[in-house]
Amino acid sequence: MPQQALTGKRVAILATDGVEQVELVQPRTAVEDAGATTTLISLEPGSIQAMNHDVEKGDTFTVDQVVSQASPDDYDALILPGGTTNPDKLRQDSSAVGFVKQFAATGKPIGVICHGPWTLVEADAVRGRTLTAYPSVRTDIRNAGGTVVDEEVVTDNGLVSSRNPDDLPAFCAKIVEEFAEGRH
Repeated sequence: MPQQALTGKRVAILATDGVEQVELVQPRTAVEDAGATTTLISLEPGSIQAMNHDVEKGDTFTVDQVVSQASPDDYDALILPGGTTNPDKLRQDSSAVGFVKQFAATGKPIGVICHGPWTLVEADAVRGRTLTAYPSVRTDIRNAGGTVVDEEVVTDNGLVSSRNPDDLPAFCAKIVEEFAEGRH
């Protein structure tokens, strides 16, 4: 993959308080290093509180755009990081769920890791898809019509998924590749 494979690409990152810091930072760095511009989208303006291992406060990150004002048309790809409380809050917000549902309908690539698929489940975006996730999310994916496999990184027509922070090197490499390919 060329170093600047994502030059000109706009990548949305949807997250809120409770996001697992490493699952926000490493994918963001990977796509930016490949030339993409990222936008951190959240539920409210200001900043979000990231966590380390779900229980220790990490850094705060400035929100670039509020999801209720975001349009999938403005982005080429989407990253949904995990952390337990992050997707649990997102899936309870109609604007966040609507954004993800609309984004999934475009066929543009999505990268999702750990507990992140909870938001996809709520948006009815896993039906007929194969993905992986943190073990406690897998039953929800199956119940929503998805197929779950236990692999480091899984790609299904532009939907890239991984299980946990240990999978980040493979996840980051694969999202750069899929985001460079574009719409599926």
